[in-house]
Amino acid sequence: MEAYGTVDELNSQLGVVIATGVDEELFDPLVQIQNLLFDLGSGLCMPLEDRGEFRLPEVQEEHVEDLEHLMDRLSRSLPPLKSFILPGGHPAAAQLHVARCVCRRAERLVVALSRTETLGQHDASFLNRLSDALFVMARYQNARAGVEDVKWLGRKG
Repeated sequence: MEAYGTVDELNSQLGVVIATGVDEELFDPLVQIQNLLFDLGSGLCMPLEDRGEFRLPEVQEEHVEDLEHLMDRLSRSLPPLKSFILPGGHPAAAQLHVARCVCRRAERLVVALSRTETLGQHDASFLNRLSDALFVMARYQNARAGVEDVKWLGRKG
């Protein structure tokens, strides 16, 4: 219940990102991701052997690869990272960082669940790549909005 509830929370966070006014380049990928998260959440709430009876779609390797391609495409237009960055900047970018954190929690819960339950083969890897993709999307959103990423200042003294 914790795992699929957190996946649902992540999906809601992405809805807030979209409602905040995300760059048009991110809109369609985020809607596709929301649909995949709905599929993932539905699958997590029932045993793997029962999913076929209900014909529930599962996260596939191609979905993980799609995230990799999205990150590559978006990263091409971003300056290289020279320091750590903090969540913030444009409101949609800040919300993407919140979604990234929720995604990491969902990943931890799914990995923990996989120790006792049989899950879809790509569930955890999808969430792992998604959290990275959300980070790249946040940077992309800031860049497209003309807002600098918030740089970590490091330790003083």
